[in-house]
Amino acid sequence: MTSHPRPFRESMEYDVVIVGAGPSGLSAAIRLKQVDPDLSVVVLEKGSEVGAHILSGAVLDPVGLDRLIPDWRERGAPVRTAVTDDNFYVLGAAGQVRVPNWPMPRLMSNHGNYIVSMGRVCRWLAEQAEELGVEIFPGMAASEVVWAQNEDGTERVKGVVAGEMGLLSDGTPGPHYEPGMELHGKYVMIGEGVRGSLAKEIINKLNLSQGHEPQKYGLGMKEIWEVRPEKFHQGRVVHTMGWPLGRNAGGGSFIYHDEDNLVMVGFVVHLNYENPYLYPYMEFQRFKHHPMVADLLEGGKRISYGARAISEGGWQSLPELSFNGGVLLGCSAGMVNVPRIKGNHNAMLSGIEAANAAAAAIAAGRAGDRLTDYDRAVREGEIGRDLKKVRNVKPAWSRHGLWPSLVLGGMDMWGAGLTGRNILRTWKHGKTDAEATGKARDFQPIDYPKPDGKLSFDRLTNVAFSFTNHEESQPCHLRLKDPTVPIAVNLPEYAEPAQRYCPAGVYEVVEDASGPRFVINFQNCVHCKTCDIKDPSQNIVWTTPQGGDGPNYPNM
Repeated sequence: MTSHPRPFRESMEYDVVIVGAGPSGLSAAIRLKQVDPDLSVVVLEKGSEVGAHILSGAVLDPVGLDRLIPDWRERGAPVRTAVTDDNFYVLGAAGQVRVPNWPMPRLMSNHGNYIVSMGRVCRWLAEQAEELGVEIFPGMAASEVVWAQNEDGTERVKGVVAGEMGLLSDGTPGPHYEPGMELHGKYVMIGEGVRGSLAKEIINKLNLSQGHEPQKYGLGMKEIWEVRPEKFHQGRVVHTMGWPLGRNAGGGSFIYHDEDNLVMVGFVVHLNYENPYLYPYMEFQRFKHHPMVADLLEGGKRISYGARAISEGGWQSLPELSFNGGVLLGCSAGMVNVPRIKGNHNAMLSGIEAANAAAAAIAAGRAGDRLTDYDRAVREGEIGRDLKKVRNVKPAWSRHGLWPSLVLGGMDMWGAGLTGRNILRTWKHGKTDAEATGKARDFQPIDYPKPDGKLSFDRLTNVAFSFTNHEESQPCHLRLKDPTVPIAVNLPEYAEPAQRYCPAGVYEVVEDASGPRFVINFQNCVHCKTCDIKDPSQNIVWTTPQGGDGPNYPNM
């Protein structure tokens, strides 16, 4: 890409700048104004509207909502479908075995939780924030970190650049170019979600992960179906493990019966799989043909589709959460409780704790330093207690597979719940998900059934149901460090797995007269970040496109 001179940008000053209108960012904004209504707070959201880029299961533990807005029921929060029954199955190719609830650790129970659309919840949270005076700017992608130096020579985050629009494909300003603005804050809170580009830059530049385990990830894919009324059971929660993944990969599914005959069907594949021929999207499509699932979906209608990465490293992988000038919130740090498949409650709690720390610092006349009280509150408070109890489930699964990990993880969670101590102590994750990818010569290609267009669908057809759109004249936001690597290295060594791990069909290897060619269809990108995580050569860098682009999820 051709570089161009750095444009002049106007700046705006705030007490707190928040990147991302997800549950963590909006909770932080609300809490800041609750503590001090005079604080100036701005929230930047790269989606076309609040909720447009929100995708989650989701069964919500309301602990964060209870702390933030205790009267949320009276205020009409879109949290209505209480979990009525909780089911866990291990699937085989033709049948299933239900695991009874009684041996499950108590923390796994969904009693008191709610099936929700987090897109709806975030739109409602945004309304609460705006009523308190928070400024929310959707369609404003934060594309750069603004750095400054402290008097002692250390670097701090001063703000972000947001709203740059109109670059041409070569990176030069087009006729309608807008340079965007610098938004400066006494503190900057990064709540971009999993593997956000600004969080990645800050973590790497300031070595925030030093001394911690590498972050681990899963790829979550989700469809919403309208099913036949006789098959719908409002409040039902179903989780499965086993088929079709078997020994090829860790992962499982969720099926949540929400309201109005709408069922959320999701599938998660852990990204530390070895076989480069594994095709996570097609594993999801194959899953829907299991007799138990097919019986639910037949005669129904798929309404929407989407995908996103999930942080799975948990306690061991939490980086330093504060840095000079700001903090990492929620999934930007990695606060998902993997066995519970829940992170929204911890995201909200992290926003509350960050707001408390920032408001106290500003009241004391501080700015631009480290909010170490936030680190302490997360690690020693509710979030830390939640993550510590389950910290060995993921590494046990990675090392020993499904059945041994069910036994080991269950024992460890029971011990932690009863005594407050993990009998397995703390296991390490080891390799990154990219490093876990094996060589193609050591594996056989997997033959996947062709989608039938009724229960299963090809990727491009499904991507249309994510309502994704990107301005095609802009620079490709999926950047290659070395354009030769996909064909020269990844194709012969790994059968170029980008063709398969991307759930939106962004990457292709096209054969023509001159040989194979690597093609990036960035217009299809649903912003899941899987490529940035799983590419075995770590050659793909996900950056944010211009604001408003990407998926437009209605109620995911």
